[in-house]
Amino acid sequence: MLAYEKNVYRLLFICIGVFLLFALLADGIAGSAHGFLTLQLHAARLINDYTVVGSSGGALLNAAVMGLLSLGLIKLSGVRLSGPTVAATLTIMGFSLFGKTPLNALPIVLGVFLASRLAHKPFRSYLLMALFGTALGPLVSFIAFESGIGGLGMIILGIVAGAIAGFILPALAMAMLRMHEGFNLYNIGLTCGFFGLFAASVLEGARRDVSITIIWNSEPRLELILLVPLLSLLFIIWGAVSDGRKLGKNLKAMLKLSGRLPSDFMESISPGSALFNAGALGLVGSAYLMLIGADINGPVIGGLLTVMGFATFGKHARNTWPLAVGVILATLLFGKSLTAPGPVLALLFATTLAPLAGEFGPLVGIAAGFVHLLVVERSAAWHGGLDLYNNGFAGGLTATLFVALIQWVKAIKNQ
Repeated sequence: MLAYEKNVYRLLFICIGVFLLFALLADGIAGSAHGFLTLQLHAARLINDYTVVGSSGGALLNAAVMGLLSLGLIKLSGVRLSGPTVAATLTIMGFSLFGKTPLNALPIVLGVFLASRLAHKPFRSYLLMALFGTALGPLVSFIAFESGIGGLGMIILGIVAGAIAGFILPALAMAMLRMHEGFNLYNIGLTCGFFGLFAASVLEGARRDVSITIIWNSEPRLELILLVPLLSLLFIIWGAVSDGRKLGKNLKAMLKLSGRLPSDFMESISPGSALFNAGALGLVGSAYLMLIGADINGPVIGGLLTVMGFATFGKHARNTWPLAVGVILATLLFGKSLTAPGPVLALLFATTLAPLAGEFGPLVGIAAGFVHLLVVERSAAWHGGLDLYNNGFAGGLTATLFVALIQWVKAIKNQ
């Protein structure tokens, strides 16, 4: 293990420790444990805010457990802890506040593992697909707990369905990547959304209700409001100390990168600058949300942690602000509220399209953010909320549209 990896492992374990501490402060040991167990048997489709369903303590404990499982899988598979795996860990922890649990995530991982065996590939080659593929966890929970049948048999059927979904994911992910050519950072979100279309169709055919409902915490506790700013400051300090005097130079070099997949800032620039970048984006995002008076709840914290995670793997200040501006413009133009769940989450997750702005400039980024909001508010209904990375699904569709148009214009100019 490289020296910087040990350093990053320490940082992530401290982050998990903060989650555990805040869980205890919120609901104590007994309350957090009860909330955690409640979440394992609850619906997981978009949007189920676990800080309401399992209380703040239960949701934070669930996120901490999922973080430990993620780091354990990374360590056991022998994959280096770098930009992609840091992004996966923080994303999983974030989405464990509104959809992922050990019970619904592990069957997906099992399915991807079986696919690696069939393909005669080491599991480490498929690890990222397994980690991000847990976005399909709601499929397991739906069959087990929302089908209207119940019983141990349905739990087993849900686990089997999750394993089948995970088994199919690698083949789909490779095809989806070619669609947008690396301009959608949440490629597995597009993959899971595509699979979710078929899964939702089958469930509808079986007369199961996959209509969207929203559970949203509009009165978040202080622990939730302070969580991301505290973690962001920790990342900023950790990154600044790691890079020392080279930090400014490294950050300038990072801002020159487009962010197109794969862009591992920890390897191509430096671990310290990548961690500093993560903290900076997390702090800016938190400040914006507090400024407009948005609810800092489970889904919103999930969005902020995802931004922070991918700030080590594609996102930085120069390629993300145009997307945010585009979402804000669309929100205001169509008379929506900046603090409504859709626009708030779209602003955070639309940064999946950061490579478009990084490669083709801010005007393309603003246009992509504008279109993204309109698409993402429709796309969840298509897969019935079975894909937790709905913005990755919408982002993949948006990226494909823009890449096709840009390439068409270039081809015309070159004639």
